[in-house]
Amino acid sequence: MDLLTRAELHLLLEERQGPCVSLFMPTHRGGAEADPILWKNQVSRAEELLRNDGMRNPDIRAFLQSAWQLQQESTFWKQQSDGLAAFVAPQLLRLYRLPTPLPSVVATGKNFLIKPLLPLLSGDGRFFVLALSQNGVRLLQGTRFGVSAVDLQGTPTSLAQALLAHDRDEMLTFHSRPAGGAGSWGAIFSGHGVGIDDKKDDLLLYFQKIDHGLRRVLRGEHAPLLLAAVEYLRPIYSKANSYAHFLDAGLEGSPDRLSERELHERAWAVVGPRFAGVQAKALAQFEQLAGTGRTSTDLAHLIPAASRGEVETLFVAQEKEAWGRYDAAAAQVEEHAQMQPGDEDLTNVAAIHTLRRGGTVYVLPAARMPAGAPLAAVFSLPLAKRGKRP
Repeated sequence: MDLLTRAELHLLLEERQGPCVSLFMPTHRGGAEADPILWKNQVSRAEELLRNDGMRNPDIRAFLQSAWQLQQESTFWKQQSDGLAAFVAPQLLRLYRLPTPLPSVVATGKNFLIKPLLPLLSGDGRFFVLALSQNGVRLLQGTRFGVSAVDLQGTPTSLAQALLAHDRDEMLTFHSRPAGGAGSWGAIFSGHGVGIDDKKDDLLLYFQKIDHGLRRVLRGEHAPLLLAAVEYLRPIYSKANSYAHFLDAGLEGSPDRLSERELHERAWAVVGPRFAGVQAKALAQFEQLAGTGRTSTDLAHLIPAASRGEVETLFVAQEKEAWGRYDAAAAQVEEHAQMQPGDEDLTNVAAIHTLRRGGTVYVLPAARMPAGAPLAAVFSLPLAKRGKRP
């Protein structure tokens, strides 16, 4: 099961040859008998949709073979969180255990359906908590709904383990730091002579090893990272930290006896207002730029602009769909009042193109959307400067 990182998102956003199947479902932490049964129903629904798309039965069975096999893997179903997202394409199966209740949705099309994931991947959706003490370390991925554990395989789980694995006669210890730019990492090496004797140096070594493990997990990430630790550990960990989005504000006190639920409540109290402030600022920018040619709620304008990389910020209505088709070669949008065969949700299409080109996407309740539209965009340049009609 994969951690849903920005790198994984870019994998899902890639253009593909052949059908893309997206499956979403709620799950139960620790597993429940209902989960594999619901999975069976979801895969059966995917078969039906592929059949309606004209795919032959033998090809459908071969295409979904790995998904069917998953139903029998009892260990997998015991390792669930609150939601499961799965994506199937030729030579691809991606599974994501998520700390968020997901709706039961099955979709097929030219692109993966990423809209249910947008609250986790947009500018206001996700964070990490590093719960750290001398006796243990946990990395948690969180949203406004909850947190779930992230595997830090190969990373020391305590100070004692880190020191046991360390050769005190080695001349160099690893230390990493940002190398200039978000998501960038670099490394320096420091000589320590015959060994590390001071307790702070022992802790620094331990934290450097943890930071080295985080590099593999958080590479390319932009989500904030909070440290949950007693006060005297924070300045030492700050010296070891190389993650560019590490927050100065953290959770004070020992995390050893705190449950995931308690850690989530404390973390959301810190990051929730930050996310709300960033989103409010983005909405204010849309209002300020209205009438300048740098905003639009017209799908015929904003979807081609998104495909060209000209959408700076996109707002997507959570509860609305906009059915139709987008011809990328002709840069033409065809909208339909009701879903027709071969249609896609154009709000999903717009989000895919925006994210592919590095734009920011926010998911809003329909009542908060500009002009009540399913989509709204802020462009990097006014329409007139692109030679487009207003």
